[in-house]
Amino acid sequence: MKLRYWTGVPVLFASLFVASAASAQDAGFALNRFDPSDRGSNWFALESLDFDGHLQAALGVVGDWAYKPLVLYNGDGDEVQAVVEHQVFAHVGGSLTLWNDLKLGVNIPLAVVNSGDSGTTTNSSFSSKDGATIGDVRVGGDYRLLGAPGDLLRLGLGVGVFLPTGSQERFTGDGSVKIQPRLGIAGDAGQMAYAARLSTNIRTEDQTLDGDTVGTEVGFAASVGVKLDDDKLLLGPEIYGSTGVSDGDAFLSKRTTPFEVIIGGHYQLAKDWTAGLGVGPGLTRGFGSPKVRVLASIEFRPKVEEEKPPPQPKDTDGDGIFDDVDACVTVPGVASEDPKKHGCPLPGDKDNDGIIDEEDACPDEPGVKSEDPAKNGCPLPKDRDNDTILDEVDACPDEPGEPNDDPAKNGCPPPKDTDGDGILDPEDACPDLAGVASEDPKKHGCPKAKIEKGQIKILEQVKFKTASDVILPESDEILQAVKKILDENPDIELISVEGHTDSRGSAGYNRALSKRRAASVVKWLTKNGIDKSRLSSKGFGPDKPIDTNDTPEGRQNNRRVEFHIVKVKSGSKLKVEER
Repeated sequence: MKLRYWTGVPVLFASLFVASAASAQDAGFALNRFDPSDRGSNWFALESLDFDGHLQAALGVVGDWAYKPLVLYNGDGDEVQAVVEHQVFAHVGGSLTLWNDLKLGVNIPLAVVNSGDSGTTTNSSFSSKDGATIGDVRVGGDYRLLGAPGDLLRLGLGVGVFLPTGSQERFTGDGSVKIQPRLGIAGDAGQMAYAARLSTNIRTEDQTLDGDTVGTEVGFAASVGVKLDDDKLLLGPEIYGSTGVSDGDAFLSKRTTPFEVIIGGHYQLAKDWTAGLGVGPGLTRGFGSPKVRVLASIEFRPKVEEEKPPPQPKDTDGDGIFDDVDACVTVPGVASEDPKKHGCPLPGDKDNDGIIDEEDACPDEPGVKSEDPAKNGCPLPKDRDNDTILDEVDACPDEPGEPNDDPAKNGCPPPKDTDGDGILDPEDACPDLAGVASEDPKKHGCPKAKIEKGQIKILEQVKFKTASDVILPESDEILQAVKKILDENPDIELISVEGHTDSRGSAGYNRALSKRRAASVVKWLTKNGIDKSRLSSKGFGPDKPIDTNDTPEGRQNNRRVEFHIVKVKSGSKLKVEER
């Protein structure tokens, strides 16, 4: 027969004498490649580095069943015998956290079941003694260098020391001390959690197995998972393995590079209890992993209760004198050298303000001391609106204001300027629209042009030369105001510029003149940047007066140019004039 390894199932062999086919094996090594994390971790094989609380302890056991970790195959790759067919461990362990960042742990692997058949190759024999035994006890710990529970990144440095307490004949021990320095990282990102580890398994004695050296190794491990059910459940895979570095041919070779994967999770059953379940196969042909491994764990993690600060002394009456020395616990008082009066109100102080009634100008109302006998013991004058002007002289006691020599205005706020045009609201004819000053009270504070009732209303008339359509320069400012409104309101698609005259002269002449004047205004706006498609013009002459033509003032009002909004874009908030 020839020793082979089934793809995906590492075949592990014990050391043997190369003497005769009947010679017995007298040496072996720790066959089980599952090395559980110290109790308190959220992973089976990796350290989550989230320990916290001084003297926080954790106790638990991990059940570990490995199926066919050591098998003989013939030259065709068919299984002949399972030297170790079933290996069941109970990993009993505990941990203790010190100073929040250091966790010490111990793991005792108890081989509950260890069974299989003997087998031989051409020049070697393999056998495993059945029965329960102990594995190599591990002691050690991890120190967290960076991060805290819940952080995205936690970094830890640790070491494990494996004592030679196991049995080489039963493949549960190395027969010598093994040291495992390790560097780990872990973290949490929302509902995700991860961990990884890089380690070195330093064997003080190497073993030669069918021509391959089992000695010092480099170990790798990684995991990633998702937290569910309010973080009580953590689900995710863990992969771990190693490769030999003692022999030049051992690094990444099939037989000295075992890897396994475990898919499982941990669930918090109760406040202090956590259980886990996982299963997975071997991934390579190296010494170490079984055909399949099943894990189950139960842990007890009692939470360390933080020390509560001592209770604060009580002061029931709130007078600043604690109850244990207050002679009047329920009545606010004052300090006294006499223990029987300490914390009690002064005699004859009905309002308990610390001023005896015979000196208190307001004995029924708590107040403050004053050098003026008429005010001693009386409350300070009130200032309801907190404007530093006392209510008794504040003309607006409920509204913060400012000083004023006029008693009727003292303590009242200054007049408002709602539109911020520098013209106070009481004098502003358009308090909600920024405007300009005007001698006409009806126009004072109003803009030169504004949108109102479907028109662009202008504050001043557009002026022309007498009997002409030539616009006088003094009207440029009002036309600029109209242009500004059109620039700021692109929703206006069309306005009608309409000219009007008074009734003097012939109606036909006046209509023609008003039409030319409206066209001149359109020309001015077009020349100053307004799209011609947004403008039209009409002339009505004297046909639509807004005032009498019997007075100079009335005729002046009738000589005018109006801007009517004819069309706006669909959905615009602007309104078209109803005519």
